[in-house]
Amino acid sequence: MFPVAIGDGRAACVRGAYHHGVRVALRYFDGCPNWRLAEQRLRQVLEELGASDVPVELERIETPERAEEVAFRGSPTVLIDGEDPFLDESAPVGLACRVYRTADGVEGAPSLAQLRAALRRGASGTARA
Repeated sequence: MFPVAIGDGRAACVRGAYHHGVRVALRYFDGCPNWRLAEQRLRQVLEELGASDVPVELERIETPERAEEVAFRGSPTVLIDGEDPFLDESAPVGLACRVYRTADGVEGAPSLAQLRAALRRGASGTARA
């Protein structure tokens, strides 16, 4: 377990290596049927890792212009410390649904295992794989 600084200066404990200020965000658009599943899985993994106090920042992308501004490559998009651990640079930018290749096949949200690995990489400060 290690302390992670959260938004208000308090610390939460997470298993893994030490890292300050881990931020978790979820970008989505209203028409996406999978963003709530992604949010649920993120919160479940954070709880498993002992970091249930780390907030999941929700950012609704409302316009094609905003999608372009933030290089939004589909909903849901998970960001850990501002980085998309599942980034496919060939995916188009825009208000579209995103798919994830998981051990169980193609899904509309990252799997628990994928999120767990991404959060651990983010918490240890290692680069995106």
